[in-house]
Amino acid sequence: MVALALLGGCVRLVPDVAGPATVLPVPTRPVSPAPTTPAVKSPTAALAGLSRGPMAAGLGFGRDNAVAALRSFITSCPRLTKRADNSGLTRPEDWASACTAAKGWPDAQAAQFFATHFETAEVAGGNAFVTGYFEPEIAGVRTRQAGYDVPIYAQPSDLVRARPGDAPPLPDGRMPLGRYDDAGVFTAYYDRAQIDAGVLSGKGLEIGWAADPVEVFFLQIQGSGRLRAPDGSVIRIGFAGQNGHAYAGIGSLMRERGLIGSGPGQYSGSMQGIQQYLRDYPQAGRALMQQNRSYVFFRELTGAGPVGALNVPVAARTTVAVDPAFVPLGAPVWLQLDHKDASGLWVAQDTGGAIQGANRFDTFWGAGSEARRIAGGMTARGQALILLPKGTLARLGAR
Repeated sequence: MVALALLGGCVRLVPDVAGPATVLPVPTRPVSPAPTTPAVKSPTAALAGLSRGPMAAGLGFGRDNAVAALRSFITSCPRLTKRADNSGLTRPEDWASACTAAKGWPDAQAAQFFATHFETAEVAGGNAFVTGYFEPEIAGVRTRQAGYDVPIYAQPSDLVRARPGDAPPLPDGRMPLGRYDDAGVFTAYYDRAQIDAGVLSGKGLEIGWAADPVEVFFLQIQGSGRLRAPDGSVIRIGFAGQNGHAYAGIGSLMRERGLIGSGPGQYSGSMQGIQQYLRDYPQAGRALMQQNRSYVFFRELTGAGPVGALNVPVAARTTVAVDPAFVPLGAPVWLQLDHKDASGLWVAQDTGGAIQGANRFDTFWGAGSEARRIAGGMTARGQALILLPKGTLARLGAR
C-alpha cells in the first residue's frame, strides 16, 4: 500500500532516489522548494526519543471516529497479540488486556475504550507529515483485447532474495531481492524500463490488461486497486511483491526540474497535476516514469479488502500506513493536523516504501472519485501521538 507525496504514497515505497537526468519538453523554470518531511532517521522508535503525551481521555475522540477505530483495532488484535513489534515499544502480551476488552465493548462507549486502556506517547517530538492513498479503479480486463494493452503482472518465480554470501545484506539485515542468472550469479532484477520493454512478456504472468499506462503506474504506487471491464465486471488486485529497486518519486524529480509550482505553464504537485503532465507529454512522461526503477507485482484478491501490511482488511478513513520501525502495526494513532479531514483517531494497519521515519503517515481514503480527490491532494502537518497500552511507558522509562 503506497502514498501520494510522490509522490510520497500507499501503497508502499521507498525514499526518493533520482536516476539519470531526462530532457523534458518544457523550458527550465525556477525550482519551487520541495516540502520537507520531519522524518527522524533513528533505527527504531525506542531509540528516537520517547516522551509521554497528554492523557488519552483529554483528546476529544469523536463518536463515529472512535467507533470506526475500535472496529479496526479489533480486527488487528489477532496479529497484535502474536507478532513482534519492530519499533521496540511493545511486546505481544502488552496488548492482551485491551484486545480482550475490545471484543465485547459497546460501540456507544468506543471513546471511553481508548481513554480507559491507553496512554499516549510522542516519538521524536511528534511533528507529523501526512499524505493520503486510496484504492484506484481503472479500466482493465482479464484477457487482452483491443484498447487494453498494458499488462498487469503477477510476481515472477525467479524474483528471489539472495542466499547469504551471494550479496551484501540490506541495512535491516534482510538479503536483497533480485534473480540468479544462467550462470547462477545473483544480480539485480529487471527494472521498470526493461519490464516496459517486454522482458517478462510471454511468460504467462499477465493477470490482467489495462488501458492506460499512467493509471497502471499510479496503481503501483497505491499497491492495490480494481480493474473494471466494459461489461461492468471488476477484478480486485493487491500487492504481491516488488522488484527490489529503490523507489524514485517522480513528483520530486519534476520539482527539481522546475515543472511543479504555481507559475505559468507549471503543474500542480498533486496526483492530478502530475498525471496531467504525463499525458500532455507522453514520450517524456514515459521516460520520467522509468526513472522510478521500482516495479510492483500484483495478485488477484477475493473477499474483504484491500489487505494491508498487517494482513487484515484496511478501512477507509481509519487505516493509516506507518513506518513499523516507529509505530507498532495495529496501534491506534491520534493525528492533530492542519487538515481537518485527516485529524482524528487512526489505526496503523499498513506500510509503504515512501513512508519512512518517525511521524510519517499515509492515510487511507477508500475507493471512488471522492477518495481519489482527497488522497490525491492530501498534504498535512501537525502533531502525532501513538496510543500504547497503559503501563508501557513506565516499563520503557519514558519521560
